[in-house]
Amino acid sequence: MINVVHVWGTPYERGFAQGQLLAKEAKGMATSVWAYFEEQVAQGINSTLHLPPDVLKVVAEIGLDVLLDLTYDATVKYTGEYFFQELQGLSDAAGVDYKTIRRIHMIGELTKGSCSMYGAWGKATASLGGKLMQLRALDWDVEGPFKNFPQITVYHSTDPAKDGNTFANIGWTGWVGSITGMSAQQMAICEIGVSFPDNTFGNESRIGVPFTFLLRDVLQWDKTLDDAIDHISNANRTCDLILGVGDAKPGGGFRGVQYSHSVANFFTDTNMKPEASWHPRIENVVYYGMDWTCPNFDIVLARQLNAYHGNITAENTIRYITPIVQTGNLHVAVYDLADNVLYTANARGDGESGPEMAYDRHFVRLDMAKLYAEPAPTNATAISIDGDDQ
Repeated sequence: MINVVHVWGTPYERGFAQGQLLAKEAKGMATSVWAYFEEQVAQGINSTLHLPPDVLKVVAEIGLDVLLDLTYDATVKYTGEYFFQELQGLSDAAGVDYKTIRRIHMIGELTKGSCSMYGAWGKATASLGGKLMQLRALDWDVEGPFKNFPQITVYHSTDPAKDGNTFANIGWTGWVGSITGMSAQQMAICEIGVSFPDNTFGNESRIGVPFTFLLRDVLQWDKTLDDAIDHISNANRTCDLILGVGDAKPGGGFRGVQYSHSVANFFTDTNMKPEASWHPRIENVVYYGMDWTCPNFDIVLARQLNAYHGNITAENTIRYITPIVQTGNLHVAVYDLADNVLYTANARGDGESGPEMAYDRHFVRLDMAKLYAEPAPTNATAISIDGDDQ
């Protein structure tokens, strides 16, 4: 079951509405996620957090909570205050400890989750008239509690100067950063953590804007692909990532982004890096499987994209790409931005039946244009989706 939540108002009001409507879920998410993180560190498993050795050493010495508070101190200068206002509203309404949820939002700066993406257009989607299709597959952790709290939060704009765009954040209850999402500007984001960079990435930094907040800013404030390129280029970037940004409007397109503190390089199908036999260039496709240097996944992803080249549709992605590549264990989003349609699946939650991995489960089709146009109610409303089409 995936909750779809609509929010309006100031950042604080948006957070308060979520906390008031889903207090049990918000408290359960924060409590269980923090306990799980601490358990992983205490046991030294590191399978969930994927912390680099230098970070693990610091965690062992000072504790995870102190390290995440230091991460906040290093990034707050570069972060919009509206994020923390929303978290405060959530905390006040749900009775969730503010510092706990703030710390959870800092964990992305320390972790290295594996994920996959593509942007396909033109000849690659000829059967669809050449429109842009985009995949974001999140591979992180299906043992922990995230799978139990899936949520799509639709942020409605009533004053673009103050609110920015109307957009949908695809994540979890109580999560206000973005790693997956799309906007009413017909734009969408992707993200991959890089554990195996090459020397072209340069340096990382702990000082700058957390990438989950930067990606949400792309959804909330940017109107075009060029806006997003400028935004990312001029940001105070931190860790090594691969990003993807798509814009289905005329003159838009898709760019893969090599992202680090040192560099922001933007790729189309003709200059995509890394250039290798295991990561071949494909006409009108930009893609990455699990990491920057990940031959085993890139080979399979390239094979499937070539097999369906000309007919890379949502249906073929769901049937023949993500399950064959085995990517998107926690959640998958297939964006049809031209038609404002989202196809999404979430990993099996506790107490649910069926396949475990999101890529093997039933996908939900959401008419995002309809969700963006939802009128503001007198009271906050949540819609629970149990697997049927909207």
